[in-house]
Amino acid sequence: MTERYCNIAERVQKVREGMAQAALKAGRRVEDITLVGVTKTRTADEVRRLIEAGVDHIGENRIQELLDKRPFLTDLPHTAHMIGHLQRNKAKFLPGCVDMLQSLDSAETLAALEKAYAGAPAPLDVLIEVNIGGEASKSGVAPAGVLPLAEAVCQSPHVRLRGLMAIPPFVEGEKVRGYFAQMHQLFVDIQSKKMDNSTVEVLSMGMSSDYPYAILEGATMIRVGTDLFGPR
Repeated sequence: MTERYCNIAERVQKVREGMAQAALKAGRRVEDITLVGVTKTRTADEVRRLIEAGVDHIGENRIQELLDKRPFLTDLPHTAHMIGHLQRNKAKFLPGCVDMLQSLDSAETLAALEKAYAGAPAPLDVLIEVNIGGEASKSGVAPAGVLPLAEAVCQSPHVRLRGLMAIPPFVEGEKVRGYFAQMHQLFVDIQSKKMDNSTVEVLSMGMSSDYPYAILEGATMIRVGTDLFGPR
């Protein structure tokens, strides 16, 4: 095994330690926080090493990358998450390949998913992506649009609402905590609605640069790439 692949296992251990420290500081159990490895642009061999090192949830930004790598990973137990923006005409490729879509951002995409999963044996778990910073360059619904889209999901028999996801604006240090705190409040508000077709228990936020702050503010899932693989 090359040094590059050995370092993946070491990096996983370091991230796990960082998660444990943040959870301890927050008075939470680290076991309640899920680590998703972001595998954008990484080779199938690198992803295999990541899964073998204990990161059994992987997240891809593009459906084609996920489909290309999938044949090389089928012997390893893992779940596959689509975390990037989904073009509606690509929804048909998700059944049987994706365990969770973290980037639902419109009623139109929801309709495409309903059509794609009409014949599937189980509904698709989704997170609503929230554009918490109101950035024109990012996808996601505005905070005011979360409840209407959540209600639409809960009326959809082939899609199941599991929670919220966000990528906050890049800011220095602890300033990002304000955005994470806003997301946590939205998460609590949606949980309190107790809508049908809904098990809202996932708050996906925090990446390599800020996941300890996300954990402090209540993240139940973090998405880490660079800290697991090293720079691209």
